[in-house]
Amino acid sequence: MNTTATDAMAYEWARIDRLASCLADSRRGQPVDEEKIEELIRIQEQVDAMRNASTVWHGMVTRYGLERLDTDILAFALAPDAEPRLGWMFQTLQAGASSAYPSAALIGEMLGLEQNGISVLHQRLDGRAPLLRYGLINDANGDIYAPLRATSKTHSELLGWKTCRAVPKGAIETPVTGTMDDLVLPENCLQTLREYLMWIRFRDVVVDQWGAKSCGGPVALFSGPSGTGKSYAAEALAHALGWPLYRVDLGLLVSKYIGETEKNLNMLFDSTHGEPMVLLFDEADALFGKRGEIKEARDRYANMEVSHLLARMERHQGPCILTTNLRDAIDSAFARRFHAVIDFPRPDAKARIQLWKQHIPPKAPLAQEVDFQMLAESVVLTGGQIRNAALHAAYLAAGEDGEVGLTRIARAVWAELGKDGKERIKRSLGHLLNYLPEGA
Repeated sequence: MNTTATDAMAYEWARIDRLASCLADSRRGQPVDEEKIEELIRIQEQVDAMRNASTVWHGMVTRYGLERLDTDILAFALAPDAEPRLGWMFQTLQAGASSAYPSAALIGEMLGLEQNGISVLHQRLDGRAPLLRYGLINDANGDIYAPLRATSKTHSELLGWKTCRAVPKGAIETPVTGTMDDLVLPENCLQTLREYLMWIRFRDVVVDQWGAKSCGGPVALFSGPSGTGKSYAAEALAHALGWPLYRVDLGLLVSKYIGETEKNLNMLFDSTHGEPMVLLFDEADALFGKRGEIKEARDRYANMEVSHLLARMERHQGPCILTTNLRDAIDSAFARRFHAVIDFPRPDAKARIQLWKQHIPPKAPLAQEVDFQMLAESVVLTGGQIRNAALHAAYLAAGEDGEVGLTRIARAVWAELGKDGKERIKRSLGHLLNYLPEGA
């Protein structure tokens, strides 16, 4: 944690200490000493100055839309963890309480809030307000006397404590193995991917420093046939950012019960808002397809779910990538909201040569007969199919204690062509047909 953040929090603890002392005096019926009041005013000014100057506080206020009372609540809830002596003071001030964490009632009393102020305090602790919505404090379930604790997310952002990131509900972490250098794509695709990275990396410059209006996301659409590298490109982007990649499983979020889908989507986006992670929505055409004619009540509700999802994606601060095999199925009203649209074409012969070389294990015993140009020209495969066939041939070589030769590659390619369940035509193997064993 940098010096500015450390100083900012030190003033917070000093302020809370003085407020607790003043409240204790008041409860004992003693007039608050004028010197204490003057000192408290000076500390309050320092707190205000440091909240404005500290990049940590400023970043949280901007990112989550916090108000002044929100930052006060966060400081109080965080204090017992950072300064245990303050926790003992809170416990002393809360007669009969077993917790060292302050309740909303105690915070309101320490801040000297009147009836209107207490009403606002209740509002800031509502589930729809930023503190609970973005998981910054625990949920007291509307009990003004329940202890308020800061979450691990707040510990990480304000104190710099390293915590294990919780997996967002409805998302599955995907291993990131690909890099930008591994992508075999036309230059225009690579350039658009690099520009999409700029949307992510330089948001703080364009929005925070230059004052541009934040438009959420950024959201990208990757379209193209299956196996052309869309998901692999998402991995490469996550690798370039140094962030984890989460594949969103809408099957875990969509519910048959009215209102539950929206609730689940809210939980997903709230828990990942502003977090350093990439969200990947695979096969988006099945989820965000053209909204057809409404024939029954369920159709109308399904449209409401889609609209809610689109609205949340627009407000979400963090990269969202959607992949589709059928770009034409995407509603044009939705397509206009993408910050980047990239078409992934089937690889040409030159790209297929590169893909074969890339996916055959570099230390595998490769037969001298293998001609990569011949492989590329014999069968028109996607990158995903080439990866599968190359690995299949390698396992055949390992299992049969031999080399990765054309016979094993032909067997692997023939098996790959049969995966879609359609009738295979042997002449589609081209020159590789000469190496396919009889009866294969």
